[in-house]
Amino acid sequence: MPDTPPLDHEQLAAYFALMEVSSMLQHAVDQQLRDEGGLSYTQFQILAVLGETPDGQQRMTDIADRLVHSRSGLTYQVAQLAKAGLVTRTPSSDDERSVIVTATPQGKALLGRVMLGHVDVVQRLLLTPLARTDITTLRDVLGRVREHMGTIPPRSAAPRRKPSA
Repeated sequence: MPDTPPLDHEQLAAYFALMEVSSMLQHAVDQQLRDEGGLSYTQFQILAVLGETPDGQQRMTDIADRLVHSRSGLTYQVAQLAKAGLVTRTPSSDDERSVIVTATPQGKALLGRVMLGHVDVVQRLLLTPLARTDITTLRDVLGRVREHMGTIPPRSAAPRRKPSA
């Protein structure tokens, strides 16, 4: 283990504030998604990722990498969404090992319904107490942290090696 110095008071306070805010926001968002759509947060994320694409579909592995979620956990969540008629799964036409996940019209409609409440929770709990300059600063700071963390991603987000021809 590297010889890392302990966190100073400011670093520790910043870390704990981030963790507490993240936990409280996550709890409120989870509750809203369950109440309004019967969705887990991961299921919402899957539908949201699909909603960002023009055709409403993505490869399962690309979704897992984007969400930094285990492939087995994502497979379970997608199966639940498919069982509810919110997505379909089909083999990829260009790679037999890949599965394409597509949002159904019901999935798109549910995403639209829960998104209004989701935005309200985020606005009310996270953004309301911040000035516009605070939001810009928060975006910049967290963007740098995300970029740094992306250089050493967890296994679920690490880029896969391309198969050799």
